[in-house]
Amino acid sequence: MPPTLASLVHHTALKLSVLAGEDRLETPVRWAHVSELADPVPYMEGGELLLITAMQLNAEDPDEMSRYVRRLAGAGVVGLGFAIGVKYDEVPTALVAAAKEEGLPLLGVPRRTPFIAISKAVSAAIAADQYRAVTAGFEAQRELTRAAIGAEGPAALLARLAVHLDGWAALYDVSGSVVAAAPDWAARRAARLTADVERLRARPAPASVVVGGSDGDAAEDTAAADRVELQSLGTGRRTRGVLAVGTGAPLGTAERYAVNSAVALLTLTTERSRSLQEAEQRLGAAVLRMLLAGEPDHARAVAGRLYGGLLDAPFRMLVAEAAPGGAAQQQHPAPAAADAAPAEHPADAGRGAGEPDGTAPLAALADAMESAAARTGESVLVVPDGERLIVLAPDGGAAVSACAEYAEGVESRRGTAARPRDRGAAAHQGDDLVIGLSAPAGPIAAGAAYRQAEQALSVARRRGRVLVEHEQVAAGSVLPLLADDAVRAFADGMLRALHEHDATGRGDLVASLRAWLSRHGQWDAAAADLGVHRHTLRYRMRRVEEILGRSLDDPDVRMELWLALKATGPGTSA
Repeated sequence: MPPTLASLVHHTALKLSVLAGEDRLETPVRWAHVSELADPVPYMEGGELLLITAMQLNAEDPDEMSRYVRRLAGAGVVGLGFAIGVKYDEVPTALVAAAKEEGLPLLGVPRRTPFIAISKAVSAAIAADQYRAVTAGFEAQRELTRAAIGAEGPAALLARLAVHLDGWAALYDVSGSVVAAAPDWAARRAARLTADVERLRARPAPASVVVGGSDGDAAEDTAAADRVELQSLGTGRRTRGVLAVGTGAPLGTAERYAVNSAVALLTLTTERSRSLQEAEQRLGAAVLRMLLAGEPDHARAVAGRLYGGLLDAPFRMLVAEAAPGGAAQQQHPAPAAADAAPAEHPADAGRGAGEPDGTAPLAALADAMESAAARTGESVLVVPDGERLIVLAPDGGAAVSACAEYAEGVESRRGTAARPRDRGAAAHQGDDLVIGLSAPAGPIAAGAAYRQAEQALSVARRRGRVLVEHEQVAAGSVLPLLADDAVRAFADGMLRALHEHDATGRGDLVASLRAWLSRHGQWDAAAADLGVHRHTLRYRMRRVEEILGRSLDDPDVRMELWLALKATGPGTSA
């Protein structure tokens, strides 16, 4: 700890005596300064022990001493040392009274103790305190490093950091969720700082902010007395995580060393090098392509320990697509050759505020799924593919759940009642995202899972949904799929001649055809629905065959006509 007035009084070589302010001797001393000015206040910074001989003062004048001492106390001077036997043989009573009135410690300095001895004592004590702080900081760095490379990783590091700070520590992942906290009770405290963490993550790294305590504004919903410092983690513009430390007072030198070491170590564990990212991306892309090529054994061998566990249990194949400006995306083939350069990971596509970025929804989805998988120790394979994202995740695991939660959040922002043509507005907000999710599959059926995800993605795009699972495609109706421009063009062309005939007022062939097909060719039932005689209906159906040049006895013709009627009927427009 830094030197105090009490430590100077107890210094046997200085022989100082206490004349006033006995209850304030534990005040730290930042420096010892000599000044004979009648008003040294303009040259004080606060925390000084001021040493005087009173050569320029009338120390026996009560009014002058009262003003003098009041000015010193107001400037933050922590103590006054008076040289005895230089101008005054004793400390004047007026000065003693003024010091007692202000509560300012007054020390008597005997003639045999030079001021420089006091200055040297203060300087030596400050240097020793700084040395102890640096030594403690380096020791903390060694302990934190050992903890970081141990089996428990960040959790052990946070535990050691909390001990060094005599407080608590917590780690947030890139999504803003609490990954670990120490002690255990700190997890609840850390969770209440989510809003502050979100604001810090929006700023380019590195960044820090203090909340609570005397140095910052206490959070409205916590009213916490502790001082919490948030530090972003990451070497680039994109924040990879946040470290929170809570203490009862501002950090000292040793504590600051410990926090800085923790930030560096946690950054190393959360910010992988670019070359390692690219290598993992290439490996993941190769594993995926081997699976889609029907080579599960080779894929398992290449995956090794990194993705091997993912291939030992049923997984889900996910295909996500961002459509900038609401533009429909073309159907994509399976990923290309394994030796192609991998696309930039969406999570690394950092852009400035306000810049358009079609991959922003993919980045957020990848962050959410990877963070959820990391918290539970799951293996998840994420492969960027241009404006697409392909993911393999364990069936029923945290990553799949995180995907569903993310989709629900986008749906709520977009408005679940929004029709597909209204999605352009959502695109400007970075929420134009569609996701297709396959049924559970194994390595042998990876190709089928990819096709299922593609089919679900196509249905999601047509229905204006964020997420569609393949099971929902199989359980749903084929009719929504008719709301396609190509299908409508085919239907309009097939029925155009019948509509032109009806437009002349020479009959109602379209309605008659609809009624006859809906009654499975039963003449009496269909005629009754139309309110005409069955012979009239027979005549109309012959006219339909003549105009279209096709036979209604052909089941394929009846099927095509029925789908054309459904595609152009009410409730099927996009």
